[in-house]
Amino acid sequence: MTTVVVTGGAGFIGSNLVRYLRRKHQDWRIFNIDKLTYAGNLDNLAGIEVGPEYNFIQGDVADGAMLARVWARRRVKYVFHLAAETHVDRSLNDAVPFVRSNVEGTAVLLDVARAEGVEKFIYMSTDEVYGAVPKGSDEVFTEDSPLKPRNPYSATKAAADLLCQVQYASREMPIVILRAANNYGPYQHPEKFLPLMLTNLMEGRQVPIYGTGQQLRDWLFVEDTCKALVTLAEHAEPGSIYNLAGSGIIPNIELARKVLGVLRMEEEDSLKMVEDRPGHDFSYPLSAEKIERELNIRSETKLDDGLRRTIFWYRSNEDWWRAIREGKFKDYYKKQYSEL
Repeated sequence: MTTVVVTGGAGFIGSNLVRYLRRKHQDWRIFNIDKLTYAGNLDNLAGIEVGPEYNFIQGDVADGAMLARVWARRRVKYVFHLAAETHVDRSLNDAVPFVRSNVEGTAVLLDVARAEGVEKFIYMSTDEVYGAVPKGSDEVFTEDSPLKPRNPYSATKAAADLLCQVQYASREMPIVILRAANNYGPYQHPEKFLPLMLTNLMEGRQVPIYGTGQQLRDWLFVEDTCKALVTLAEHAEPGSIYNLAGSGIIPNIELARKVLGVLRMEEEDSLKMVEDRPGHDFSYPLSAEKIERELNIRSETKLDDGLRRTIFWYRSNEDWWRAIREGKFKDYYKKQYSEL
């Protein structure tokens, strides 16, 4: 039986990956490690029963002793490292948790996985490590572009990205890095742009749009990311780095208008322009030529289709997101969007 470790498996992408593996690889034994911070939610895994093929461990990836216990007497074939603090706005207010989780956690996990002889270590990076392309530029990021992060979140992700590269260069550890575009889909925490928009609208609230809403983002449906991660584990060469683009780059304001169109709501009553956040990156255009050419991986879900699926999920799972919004999220929202 193939044994795999998923870190951050109670978060957004992680829980979707666990669900994908349970559907597509029922012969794989999964150890899901998650610290259960505010963004880790066991409700994301509802319906998945603990048993011989699935185990959940509440723990911090920066805790080497805990990781050693997970590995004890087990041969782990693949590690999917997704555990991370990810919200840019929160990183601007307090960078320390991002350093602890994204940098220290990655360093500790790498050391344990290398010592235990993992066959493939897949690190989930982000397009934000490249920095930003300014408005009017025709630059596109390739895997050889320099890393120039512009906020504490992306700086810590870049640091972890480099730690992975160093382990391959110095120890020949079988690392593969995926730098992906903006993910969206079911189980995404309501602090993020698209679910914040959906849940605000469903509660009859206006949607905050930073600045003029002209920042460009590429949107990647989370199931496409899950498929890519598994393909990388099974087929990518150690030391490889790949970009994974989404289904098209559009301004944030246009994404909001697409959502309003599906919900049949008026823009004038629904959107509220608020003060832009510090250092708001304009765009992260990715070249995905390498991953398409070498592994035949590409975004399969068109944005309009993915949006409809996501909107339907949030409409059908109101209890899930209301439970989050009624908790500590209230205080964060009041502080972050005091203009509303």
